[in-house]
Amino acid sequence: MIINETIGNIIDYPVQGKNVDYLDLEWFETTKRIQRKKTRQGIDLAIKFLREGQRLREGDVLYDDETKVIVVNVVETEAIVMKPASMLEMGTICYEIGNKHIPLFIQNDEVLLPFEMPMYRWLEASGFSPEKQNVKLLNLLKSNVEPHGHGSLGSTLFTKILKMAAPKDE
Repeated sequence: MIINETIGNIIDYPVQGKNVDYLDLEWFETTKRIQRKKTRQGIDLAIKFLREGQRLREGDVLYDDETKVIVVNVVETEAIVMKPASMLEMGTICYEIGNKHIPLFIQNDEVLLPFEMPMYRWLEASGFSPEKQNVKLLNLLKSNVEPHGHGSLGSTLFTKILKMAAPKDE
């Protein structure tokens, strides 16, 4: 089955009496324009978005017929979560993280980013109070560069450099 666009969101989409099948996606897969995945019930999907900048969101409806709908579910992942105490701290955190080209999320007055131990340590050393939590990363801030992976997913050049320089205790 080929999906070229979303047809709504489960929040305001009528699904009464239909079987709801979920397409589980990692946060970084929501920005991919072309991918092949299977739903929880084993339906093969080919997602092929034609326009730039299209991204999948939690609850997006991808398919609907008389008996079933297929809905996007963004799975929880390890993340660094911070609740800035002031607008100055918010700006500083966002600037420093953005300056390292790491994807950034703002949800419920918190700043979130995918968990990376070097970044976690850097934030602690810089006087912030990061917490490691399992959360759904849903509200990716729009940037000029979409997150993507080359080789090991979720790894950035910053992380690779810090891992090379870090003590070998972990």
